[in-house]
Amino acid sequence: MALRHALMAALLEGEASGYDLAKGFDASVANFWAATPQQLYRELDHMAADGLVHARVVHQERRPDKRLFSLTEAGHRALHEFTARPPRPGVIRDELLVQVQAVDAGDGAAVRRALEERLSRAEAKITRYEGLRARLLDGRFEDDYLAEAERIGPYLTLMRGLSFERENLRWCEQSLKILARRAAAAPPTS
Repeated sequence: MALRHALMAALLEGEASGYDLAKGFDASVANFWAATPQQLYRELDHMAADGLVHARVVHQERRPDKRLFSLTEAGHRALHEFTARPPRPGVIRDELLVQVQAVDAGDGAAVRRALEERLSRAEAKITRYEGLRARLLDGRFEDDYLAEAERIGPYLTLMRGLSFERENLRWCEQSLKILARRAAAAPPTS
């Protein structure tokens, strides 16, 4: 998947500035796609050149002008074509997993600290995602929301993000317990 597909999906919510997309990107698609604001702006420029988005300039007093982006018909077609083809299999490339794999020959304390940091980030993301879920549901039961919502894709990806972070949390807790037991059982070094 290219960044442009994630941006086109984000623009389904409506016209947005690059700043709004960068801010919203963190809230809406960060659970499955990460990008820096610079990458977003660069890709928006490419997409505009390719006719996938339209950019209009809004003049502002006391602030720089801003560009608002919206999907063009060509952008809608490209997004439709993207959703019609089979996705590539997902892959995991996680440096922490390599460190855990090598913990027996490495710095166990440093690996435990890295796991604790991952656990803490997972907890923070779960809290943030639960807040987003509560705002989406707005007091409704999930089934009612899904029956009434204009778009359900953002909810479904949010639920995947929640599931992913809950599993990260569970795995980190389990790994830390195992490493602690192992460290306690290790013979003292002289």
